[in-house]
Amino acid sequence: MTVSDISLTAGMRTNLMNLQQTSQLLNRTQQRLSSGKNVNSALDNPTNYFSAQNANQRASDLSDRKDGMGQAVQTVNAANAGITAITGLISAAKGIAQSALSTSDTNVQSKLASQYDTIRSQIDNLSSDSGYSGLNLLSSVNTLTVNFNENASSALSVVGFQANSTGLSLSGASNNWQTTSDITSDTAKMDSAVTTLRTNTQTLAANLNIITTRQSFTDSMINTLQTGADNLTLADMNQEGANMLMLQTRQSLGTTSLSMSSQAAQAVLKLF
Repeated sequence: MTVSDISLTAGMRTNLMNLQQTSQLLNRTQQRLSSGKNVNSALDNPTNYFSAQNANQRASDLSDRKDGMGQAVQTVNAANAGITAITGLISAAKGIAQSALSTSDTNVQSKLASQYDTIRSQIDNLSSDSGYSGLNLLSSVNTLTVNFNENASSALSVVGFQANSTGLSLSGASNNWQTTSDITSDTAKMDSAVTTLRTNTQTLAANLNIITTRQSFTDSMINTLQTGADNLTLADMNQEGANMLMLQTRQSLGTTSLSMSSQAAQAVLKLF
């Protein structure tokens, strides 16, 4: 059936058009109320829609980077835990060396030297067990790369070091600790190892501070981007609720008006 097949009065056609427009506005308002947005597609507002989309996409990319930063923090924390434990073992080894210096019994010194070598092996074990998610900053010279922004143009490289007995220059008990000079020589190596650990701890702490600072900055940037996107697309729910009430009233009045405009045509029936 084409439009010309049925003739409407001018009043009915006007009321019908008004009802159709009201129905379209009702559908739009219902969509805004259900989605919470007044810009749901590029047809609503191309500029705001694509600007919000770009902001949300960047926020999503930064969120992925923040996850990487969190994993990097755990990797550095694992290395720091290893350094703390290794430092404790070296302190225990120094205590054993002091005991060896306080006796002239070669059998006792030999047993203490054996205890020292046991601690050395445990230092190697701790060094190899201080990794996280497949990366160990203490077992070899590995590098942890932390990307901070979405295109990875801003990054930080955290370089590891060997914290095992070889890397710390802790050789086996010299001459089975049978002389004072052997014991004092190994004690000096322990002191040097502790210095090396402290220096690397400071470096790790500085890198950790950078990573955590960037984490906080990234959180703020994500919040800023999402808020900006919302400002471009979110609807005022109070206003849309008021619009819905007014449109429902308008629709009711339009239906009544259409009914009244049709009464003139219905009057023709009274002639029969």
